[in-house]
Amino acid sequence: MEVKDLKQLIKMITETDITEFEMDNAEEKIVIKRGQRTEIVQMSAPAQTYFPASPLAAPSAPAAQVVPAATEENGDTINSPIVGTFYRASSPESAPFVEVGQVVEKGQVLCLVEAMKLFNEIEADFKCKIIKIVAENAQPVEFGQPLFVIQKL
Repeated sequence: MEVKDLKQLIKMITETDITEFEMDNAEEKIVIKRGQRTEIVQMSAPAQTYFPASPLAAPSAPAAQVVPAATEENGDTINSPIVGTFYRASSPESAPFVEVGQVVEKGQVLCLVEAMKLFNEIEADFKCKIIKIVAENAQPVEFGQPLFVIQKL
């Protein structure tokens, strides 16, 4: 879905009494939830493992990527699928979505990445254990930047 179409969809929903909207097809899933504090828009696509052929190569789908990385913990990384601001929790008062040492299930929310005033939920594509949280809360992240070091289970 194009950004302009997504903005139009959000505008239409905010003009109604609808508090939750979900659309799912083979290519993407969109969930819009309205409340008193924030609107969360979730977009996800099938996960892809990305092995760059050159420094200029980039994946075509906006999914969180798992890239084998040579880290001190010898784990894989979950990387940011977009440029934005990394948040460990849904609000400053809320508990973080995940902690180091925690085992997470497929589909569980790991963090939020805010881009253009939209909060994108980054979900686990498989069961794994969080070894290290690489990104700093409320700090900018780049496309492909490691967010978590994980161990697949």
